[in-house]
Amino acid sequence: MKLRTPMPELSGATEWLNGEVTREDLVGNKPTLFHFWSISCHLCKDAMPNINEFRDLYKDQLNVVAVHMPRSEKDLDLEEIKKVATEHEISQPIYIDNEHKLTDAFENKYVPAYYVFDSEGQLRHFQAGGGGMKMLTKRVNRVLGIKEE
Repeated sequence: MKLRTPMPELSGATEWLNGEVTREDLVGNKPTLFHFWSISCHLCKDAMPNINEFRDLYKDQLNVVAVHMPRSEKDLDLEEIKKVATEHEISQPIYIDNEHKLTDAFENKYVPAYYVFDSEGQLRHFQAGGGGMKMLTKRVNRVLGIKEE
């Protein structure tokens, strides 16, 4: 997905956990961070406390949506997804993407992966891999209009 691409529709979820959101809910009110993760991804689990910290720190300024992207048959187990989500305190909406509908719409191939959209729903930043929380923080701050120290 190229920068400045509009946010895709959030249709085709196998299921939603922690409430469902639509593109209309997200675009026009505040920027949105999507994070793709998988229960079989150790880097994803390692990054989860950072994402939760982000979610809580920016709760009034930023929408956060988790997307569970299965990488194998084992990753399709809804009960296991729920268990891991609870263990890692994922309280934001989780789009369960067992058919890779949103994964394909985002042209995403990685977990963890992070997509930052501005309040108008345009992609402003993409990042994949376990590291780089500093860069993600910088990009989110830029989209939120927060000056770096």
